Amino acid sequence: MTDHLENEQLLEQYYNRYGGYWIYPDMLDYCYLVNPYFNRSKIIDELEANSRTLVSEYPAGMNVNSRLAAKCWNIKQEYIIPGNGASELIKTLMENLEGKVGVIRPTFEEYPNRMPDEQIVTFVSQNAEFRYGADDLIGFFGRNPVDTLLLINPDNPSGNFIPMDGVKQLAEWTKAEGIRFILDESFVDFSIGHENNSWLHNELLEAYPQMCVMKSISKSYGVPGLRLGILCSADTELIAKMKKQVSIWNINSFAEYFMQIYPKYKNDYRKACDQLIQTREDFKKDLKAIPYIHVMPSQANYFFLEVLPPYKPIDLCTVLLKDYNILASACLAKKGIEKNRYMRIAVRNHGDNNCFIRALSGNLYRI
Repeated sequence: MTDHLENEQLLEQYYNRYGGYWIYPDMLDYCYLVNPYFNRSKIIDELEANSRTLVSEYPAGMNVNSRLAAKCWNIKQEYIIPGNGASELIKTLMENLEGKVGVIRPTFEEYPNRMPDEQIVTFVSQNAEFRYGADDLIGFFGRNPVDTLLLINPDNPSGNFIPMDGVKQLAEWTKAEGIRFILDESFVDFSIGHENNSWLHNELLEAYPQMCVMKSISKSYGVPGLRLGILCSADTELIAKMKKQVSIWNINSFAEYFMQIYPKYKNDYRKACDQLIQTREDFKKDLKAIPYIHVMPSQANYFFLEVLPPYKPIDLCTVLLKDYNILASACLAKKGIEKNRYMRIAVRNHGDNNCFIRALSGNLYRI
């Protein structure tokens, strides 16, 4: 059996890059999460055709770019702030919070990493598939009070999804309790019935001004290189404050131009999301045929897998990388889960997913 420590160190060399994997042109990246279909739209051709101009010109400032973002997502300008990826907005938002923050783990650790450990109140579902609903959260955080509640929906990495009625229940409860409610819906466009699952509507933001709705454009639209995200809230004081806290040119020229031309390609985006949903369902069927993994339900563009004994995620991911040139996440940095038991894999296009299935079905007896 290959040494676990050596395998873990090898994987961490790749994970610690946090991207830039184009230097490995033949590698399939099942670690990072994007929309594999929207980047086939002609919007990319238009960006490419104007790349020389965009490289040589300064982008506009916050006033212009917040107006563009408002037009793209039909949100009032005073309710929206665009950022250099959602990560910039997460950092700025978390720095403005006071008191205890309720977090559901396992989670996207960028949020709790921005807070001292003593301010984090952690909920971990006792369900074997990390499923939970609004009642579970209200019960737990009712007994363990917080000043802010964070919900990533669909959740990352579990793929758990709370339908619109459940999120509204949480919105009502947090409003009544005076709790700020952060809803990260970066993956909601991959949920079934996604047209009716988003909170990016002026009337909803106005009804629940304690809410902050985060969306990573990188993940949903498959354009992580643009570094673009948005945060929306009817708490205009908070939004105005954050606009002053980020840098004067926090959006690059490519991201700005993307927002200028995106309205022409909205139909392409909807079709890409529907295509991803179908691909995910096909991929799930194939994954369920692999006897040594348990596939958890997902409404996102990834699956959370339990790797069953005698196999281990670290060794499995190492074989995938060494023998098949596939990079998958062994969830080494995730808190709230047993180490070396779970892994998360992206949903890519059918051709790539077939390669992944063949690898899982291949010569893995060597692990």
